[in-house]
Amino acid sequence: MTAVVQKTALTGCLAPIDKNGLEQLIANGKANPKVIKTLKCKTVAEGKFRHANYIRNLPPYIVDEPPGLLGDDTAPNPSEASLAALGSCLAVGLHANAVHRGWTVNKLELELEGDLNITAVWGTGDISDKPVGFTDVRVKVEMECEGISQEEIQALVTHVKKWSPVANTFTRPVNLEVGI
Repeated sequence: MTAVVQKTALTGCLAPIDKNGLEQLIANGKANPKVIKTLKCKTVAEGKFRHANYIRNLPPYIVDEPPGLLGDDTAPNPSEASLAALGSCLAVGLHANAVHRGWTVNKLELELEGDLNITAVWGTGDISDKPVGFTDVRVKVEMECEGISQEEIQALVTHVKKWSPVANTFTRPVNLEVGI
């Protein structure tokens, strides 16, 4: 028996999300606004600077370093992965909020870049007093919605930045415990 591969044809808009499911998530959040969900990830070193990250029952999410940082360049490095997480979180928020407003999204792309000083070499290089991690992150959103002005889209971007869990992780202190 030959398997038939089905493709989703996009006809001028992004593949739709389940609006009823979205409305149920919204209702659940309003009904119980203090619910905290604990997310889990198990990181396993594979050798050199390559790591497999196990999340739910998904295939491992690989993180590596580029050759300039002694890695094999097989996957994004941890800082790049954090930019990807931010971009994806913002994109999810933009898409969900647009659907909630009844907008048709024809295009949604985000370009992210972040500045960081890597001279500390994970605490083994120049460990003089300086910021560690990103000092500046810039996100450019390109979003096109049928009949929606750029001013309305900018207002949506501002709203989504405020409510993005990953954007908030970037912009506010988080309690972090690391131990054995």
